[in-house]
Amino acid sequence: MNTYPDIQLYIGGKWQGSNDHLPILNPADEEQIGLLPIASKRQLDDALDAAYRGFKIWSRTAPVERSRIILAASRILRERIEEIARSITLELGKPIQQSRLEVIRGCEFLEWDAAEGQRLYGRVIPGAPGIRYMVVRQPIGSVAGFSPWNFPMSQPARKIAGALASGCSIILKPAEETPAGAIHIARAFQDAGLPPGVLNLVFGQPADISSHLIANDQTRLVAFTGSTIVGRHLTELAARHMTPVLMELGGHAPVIVCDDVDPQKAAVTSANRKMRNSGQVCTSPTRFFVHEKLFQSFTDSFVGRVKSTRIGNGMDENTDMGPVAHKGRIEALQNFVEDAVERGAKLLTGGSRCSGKGYFFQPTVLSEVPDDAMILREEPFGPIAVLNPVEDLQQGIEQANNVPYGLAAYGFTHSAANVNMMIDGIEAGNLSINTLEASLPETPFGGVKSSGYGREGGDEGLLHYTIVKTVSHSMEII
Repeated sequence: MNTYPDIQLYIGGKWQGSNDHLPILNPADEEQIGLLPIASKRQLDDALDAAYRGFKIWSRTAPVERSRIILAASRILRERIEEIARSITLELGKPIQQSRLEVIRGCEFLEWDAAEGQRLYGRVIPGAPGIRYMVVRQPIGSVAGFSPWNFPMSQPARKIAGALASGCSIILKPAEETPAGAIHIARAFQDAGLPPGVLNLVFGQPADISSHLIANDQTRLVAFTGSTIVGRHLTELAARHMTPVLMELGGHAPVIVCDDVDPQKAAVTSANRKMRNSGQVCTSPTRFFVHEKLFQSFTDSFVGRVKSTRIGNGMDENTDMGPVAHKGRIEALQNFVEDAVERGAKLLTGGSRCSGKGYFFQPTVLSEVPDDAMILREEPFGPIAVLNPVEDLQQGIEQANNVPYGLAAYGFTHSAANVNMMIDGIEAGNLSINTLEASLPETPFGGVKSSGYGREGGDEGLLHYTIVKTVSHSMEII
C-alpha cells in the first residue's frame, strides 16, 4: 500500500497544523498526495522560542547522552526503511531502490556525527608559570536549516545530524515539494526521547520563512543546501545580522577522461551515475571532457547505455529513472537542449519530454557543444549529459574550470602524473579519481567559488556548528 504521511508542523515537541496549505503532488502522475501546512508568523516565533529553550537543555546535555539519542533515532529510521522509502518515491518519483539507499545514507550521516560529537576536543596552550590558556569548542546556538527537494531524507538528516551532535538546536525548513523525509526523521527523534524544542520543523513559502528566521537574534547559524542564487540571497540576509553561514550550493561537475583508460568501462560507469535521481544531484557528472583518441568509443558506449535506461514509475522495482521533480524542471531542461542545438551542438539521444502523464524527461546526450551554450555555463540539474573532445589533460582541466562552480569533479586515469596534475589544477572542493562517489559521512564535503562555503561531514563537519572560546586562567589574581 502506497501510504503518504500526514504532513504537520513540529514545534516544541508537538505536532500541529495550520490554516493555509499547499498541494503536494506525485511527479509520476501529477496527482495530489497530500497537503503542506504553511507556518504563520506566530508559529515561526513559537519555533524560535522553542529552539531557544531546547538549546538551553541540549547544550548542557553530555555528548555521550546526545550520541545515544541520535543513534536511537537512527535505529528507528532503519527499522522503518520501507515506509520512508515509499514516501520519498511518492513525492519525488525516484526509483524505490534509490529511495531505500537514501534512507540508509541519511542514517549514516546521523551515526557518523553522533560519534564525532563526542570528539569536539579543545586544547591547552603552554603559558608562563601559574597561567594556563585553554581553547574550548562550544555549540553555537539555534540553527536555521534549509534542505533541498532532491534528497528528501538524507539532506534533512545531514543538517539535523550536524546541529544535534554539536549540541545545537535546529529549526529546519525542508523543501515544500518533498516534506515527508523530514517528518519521518522528527517522528524517530520524538520516539527516541529527544527533548522538546531541540528539533523543530516548519513549512511554507521559502522567502517568508528565511527572512523571518534569519532576522531573529536567536538564530546563530544559517545552514543551507540548494541553488547558488538562493544561497547568495540567504548569505546577504545573514550578513546584515553578522550571522555565520554554512552553504552547500550548486555544482555542474566536470568529468575528465584521459587517454589511458578503458573508454567503454568509463562510459558505462558515467552513464549509470548521470541518470541517478534523474540527474537531480548537485554532484551529478554532467560535463564530460574526453581525450580525442577515446572520444568516439566513449560516446558510443555512453549513448548506448543511456538509451537502455528504463524510465517509469519509481514504485516499479525495475525502473532505472523516474520523473523530474516538477513541471518547472521540464521547461528548464527543454530550454537547455534547444539553446545548445541552435548553437551547433549534436543531439545524440533524447531531448524532450516523454509522452503521457507525469514529469518524465528523456535521458539526453549532447555532443560537441560550443562554449557559449547555456548548458556549459549553467547547471541543468536533470538527465542531460554533455560530451566534448579535448586534445589533452591540460585542455580538459581548463574546460573543467571554465564555470563559476567548484563543488565536485571527476577524473578517469591510471597515471600518477595525471592524478597529480588534476589535484593541483582542478578547482573543486571534492575530486574523485576512477570513482563517481563525491560525498561520504566520514569525508568533508563542500565547494569553492560559487559552490558555497564550509564543509559537512568528516572531522570538519561539526566545526561550523561551534564557536571557539579562549580561556586565560591565572592561578592567582595579578
